[in-house]
Amino acid sequence: MDKTLKNPERRALLKTLGAATAASAGVGLLPGCGRGKNTGEENLAFAEIPHGLDGRHHLPEGYSADILLRWGDPLAAGAGPFDPAVLNAAEQERRFGYNNDFIAFMPLDHDAGPGGVDRHSVSRNSERGLLCVNHEYTQPHLMFSGYSGEYSVSAEHVAVEQAACGHTVVEIEKTAGGWRPVVGSPYNRRITLNTEMDIVGPAAGDSRLQTAADPSGARVFGTVGNCAGGKTPWGTVLIAEEGFGSAFQGDPDSIADPVEARNHHTFGIAPDNRNWGEHDRRFDIAVEPNEPNRFGWMVELAPYDPASRPRKLTNLGRFVHEGFTLVCKPGQPVAAYGGDDGIEKCVYKYVSRRPYRPGDFAHNRQLLTDGTLYAARFDENGSGRWLPLVFGEGPLTAENGFRNQADVLIDARRAAKLAGATPMDRPEDVETNPVNDCTYVMLTKNKKRDADETDAANPRPRNTAGHVLEIVPPGENGRRDHTSDTFQWNTFLLGGNPNAEDPRERGAYGEQRPGSISAHGWFACPDNVAFDSRGNMWIATDGCERFGFHDGLWAMATEGERRALPKHFFGCPRGAELCGPEFTPDGKTLFVSVQHPASDGDSTFDNPLHRWPDNDPALPPRPAVLAIRRKDGKLIGS
Repeated sequence: MDKTLKNPERRALLKTLGAATAASAGVGLLPGCGRGKNTGEENLAFAEIPHGLDGRHHLPEGYSADILLRWGDPLAAGAGPFDPAVLNAAEQERRFGYNNDFIAFMPLDHDAGPGGVDRHSVSRNSERGLLCVNHEYTQPHLMFSGYSGEYSVSAEHVAVEQAACGHTVVEIEKTAGGWRPVVGSPYNRRITLNTEMDIVGPAAGDSRLQTAADPSGARVFGTVGNCAGGKTPWGTVLIAEEGFGSAFQGDPDSIADPVEARNHHTFGIAPDNRNWGEHDRRFDIAVEPNEPNRFGWMVELAPYDPASRPRKLTNLGRFVHEGFTLVCKPGQPVAAYGGDDGIEKCVYKYVSRRPYRPGDFAHNRQLLTDGTLYAARFDENGSGRWLPLVFGEGPLTAENGFRNQADVLIDARRAAKLAGATPMDRPEDVETNPVNDCTYVMLTKNKKRDADETDAANPRPRNTAGHVLEIVPPGENGRRDHTSDTFQWNTFLLGGNPNAEDPRERGAYGEQRPGSISAHGWFACPDNVAFDSRGNMWIATDGCERFGFHDGLWAMATEGERRALPKHFFGCPRGAELCGPEFTPDGKTLFVSVQHPASDGDSTFDNPLHRWPDNDPALPPRPAVLAIRRKDGKLIGS
């Protein structure tokens, strides 16, 4: 035997090199997805920006960005200018929240008022609409003066944090001077940890969701950890609950019920988590051990109806949701794709029992409450299968500790593992390209995967740069069957530097023709993704600073000669990640979220790394949403 093959590290390097070669060689060979025509030189013809790292944001020549919304900007009439020194919880609920993430642009029909979902949801108005924005988490050391650590010490500051989480709905309009929020609009609304919500689906009312404050197990206050999301054609938005475990404190091993102790460990609940439980007892698992089970779901919100109550959709499973995105074809069941944003966690799909009916809003509102959740198995030969997570089927039985379907959904992570789903390298956004009808999985990274744990879908040990998979359901472009329980898959690209010495950080893009990718076209740690009307993929990143440059946005074709060859479009200020890319229907405005600017090293409110976006010595760095346009008014990216 070759002596090199006895060395695990050597085997890992050889396997990684082989995976990169296979990834690049396989581009364009999947049935349908890579066989489209070259979209032409006019596509993605912007002048690429260079890698960099400073306290500003960067755009290509010929583009501008409106600072549309910043933490603390007023939503209610009479709220006044932002002053963090006097901010309290009541005032925060009248203002834009913290650490903006997912963005949905929901058009407004000029002649329809609040509640007119039938008119608004089919409007393609690209100059007036509702911006629906998630707020993932808070950072007290960057929000308040006097902090060096990340946890609040006062009940007042905890209350502000809870009011700064959740979601914002705000009316916006395009004017001659650019995009601006409509302060005082009747649509404007904050969803916080104090907002009452319904719990619907198979887990609603289950004993594991019942608390002293809610013995029905069907009502809950608030949402937290709101990362990515999705939109529906019936005029609602889906809000993910991702890192909810860190909101709870306590020792899981002190819980009498071993099922809940195991459950709480799964989501990282620990005694040294943030100290909300000291001031709001429902976040202390010693006081209310079932409260965490009421989080970790997808939340559906009807932004066109300001009086509506959000609802948590238990049929979509409970885990660390990055988001869920829908494929809705008339007369067919709805398919929804999502990722569990954890190391070696799984990719999921939900299929409704009943078909989607365009225009039948009452019918369609029930599609996400009655269906089947699946977890993905990626086989070595490039095929795959969706494994149903249904009580009584396969290993999901009483013998393995499941009482009913509620248990399967509450413990979806354990159910997926028992069913045989593939553990992945941190699945984040999972979205379907509306042009080629294929689905793409962003896998951010996994530095804990050992060489003997790699597989075809996760080929790199200690994967620091992440990769993107392409899922191909049966059928042809535009007519694929997303309800099928089988699929084909391929590695679309491997993140990282194509010229890196370490194969674990070596990227593979497109067909790897010499000189095909620029020195600034490569990226690492794909996170969120969006598609424009031409089928181009726009990937936002979270982790490029480890490689020496800013996070940002890269655009690439998904078909033709430039398939999987990125161009660098946007660069964040230092310490920030980019989230939530969203186009207006006409493709002429691109909204992006710049999250946690200046979150780096010892940066604090009193001594920040920089003060983007205001650059005002009286204000801290503030997360913000930007509205990006071409100065000549043409399509973004053309």
